[in-house]
Amino acid sequence: MTTLRVAMIGYGFMGAAHSQGWRTAPRVFDLPAKPEMAVVVGRNSQAVADAALKWGWAESATDWREVIARDDIDVVDIVTPGDSHAEIAIAALEAGKHVLCEKPLANTVAEAEAMAEAAGRAAARGVRAMVGFTYRRVPAVTFLRNLIAEGAVGTINQVRASYRQDWLVDPEMPLAWRLQKEHAGSGALGDIGAHAIDLAQFVTGLNLEKVSGTIDTIVKERPLLDSGSGLSGTAGTGYGQVTVDDIAIFTGRFESGALGSFEASRFATGRKNALQIEVSGDKGALAFDLEDLNSVQFYDRTAPADRQGFREILVTEAEHPYVSAWWPAGHMLGYEHGFSHQVKDLVEGIVGGTDPHPTFADGLRVQRVLDAVERSSENDSAWTRVAADVPAQVS
Repeated sequence: MTTLRVAMIGYGFMGAAHSQGWRTAPRVFDLPAKPEMAVVVGRNSQAVADAALKWGWAESATDWREVIARDDIDVVDIVTPGDSHAEIAIAALEAGKHVLCEKPLANTVAEAEAMAEAAGRAAARGVRAMVGFTYRRVPAVTFLRNLIAEGAVGTINQVRASYRQDWLVDPEMPLAWRLQKEHAGSGALGDIGAHAIDLAQFVTGLNLEKVSGTIDTIVKERPLLDSGSGLSGTAGTGYGQVTVDDIAIFTGRFESGALGSFEASRFATGRKNALQIEVSGDKGALAFDLEDLNSVQFYDRTAPADRQGFREILVTEAEHPYVSAWWPAGHMLGYEHGFSHQVKDLVEGIVGGTDPHPTFADGLRVQRVLDAVERSSENDSAWTRVAADVPAQVS
């Protein structure tokens, strides 16, 4: 069996999640190649060595350029802040490495365009690139997409999508990199709003054409960060400016004419990780909530009037996407399983010679929506077109 030796650049919150995927997928799925967790890379030599030991990487390193240049590395997994995505991904693709890059693809449209173009050139040489919009791979989400494609809701009239968290409600939460534009690109809009946008376009098969939006920063100054872990941290001395948004709310028009409403907030008190979507059509409706991730809600308008109403479908049967590799029906999956599914699809795409979704072109499409929302907000929420002419990856 072919071995794919993986280098992961970065080792924070997403590093832990991606490590879980690389470690578990080959033990659960019958993959056409064996991923090998070769090396994890970070700037702090002791911290990255500790991460390698904890998560199961064979070795650690501090120079990503040296690692990418190695002949024994086949796949580069990028889980760094967005300000380094473009440089690392383009260098890896040009070195002939397959690339998995966390979302959002980049911090700017220009960076995302350069990455998509590099991925297109690489694909012509058989090198694959994928963006880590992992929620596509929650079985219930993939199943919802399949139902819509089969016509379960009929013609789509309206989409409601939101991603709400509350970890920034406390004004004393310190100034982590996610709150600094030079590192994160944007705040709630890019960090979690990107997921809502991708989810809406993925499950409907429709792209957003124009948007009208407003973004706002609620707490404009926070304590400087002393140390951080995941989304939490410990404050140090002094204060710094928050340079990204806390809340983004916008309306969108899809290419079909359907309307969408979107919200991304890290100030939604009581909502811990509520990624929600509801798709309404002339024959029915489907809804999903990440805080109840093993089910979808389905309303069948074609049923007799006395039997209509939303009903829960538990997405744990072997017939559902990805589920047959796991547990008996009714035995729930969790947040971490999507990362194993991501590895499965990436490895199958690499070996099969096909671009695993979402491609860098898909990531660029989301980046252009984010950019249009920001431009709309700066222009009194005027309707703003999403830039078109997305470069295609060549298979």
